[in-house]
Amino acid sequence: MTSQNKSVVGVWRLVATRATDPDGRQVGVPFGPRGMGLVTLTSDGRMMSVLVDGRATLPEGMSRQYSSYCGNYTFDGSTLTTIVDANCDPARFSAPQVRKVRFEGERMVLQPPPAEVNGTKVTRELTWERISPMSL
Repeated sequence: MTSQNKSVVGVWRLVATRATDPDGRQVGVPFGPRGMGLVTLTSDGRMMSVLVDGRATLPEGMSRQYSSYCGNYTFDGSTLTTIVDANCDPARFSAPQVRKVRFEGERMVLQPPPAEVNGTKVTRELTWERISPMSL
């Protein structure tokens, strides 16, 4: 089954994250070494996502990474585009959220556009495992 035929509908849990530089070297782990997250995508085009650094305690002086948003989405088989209408930080999401999508077996890998981090273009990947084919 190709990505064109795969469905994103359902409830997915975060199972892995990574960030790499242009040479493919790992430069970080988004949401820390114990990232937690859920995303649900409905059959009528609505989605919500919640992500957090799930460690019970953080190193001194470190802030907890957290992100949540929701909106209407479209999926064309390779790109998931969300028009955000509510989120935890209104300054962050003023444009559509675009994620490249690929499937590795039954897992879905979302890749946001590269971001500049400390002068380096960083590519992030979030890997999700479907826990229910039905949305919440």
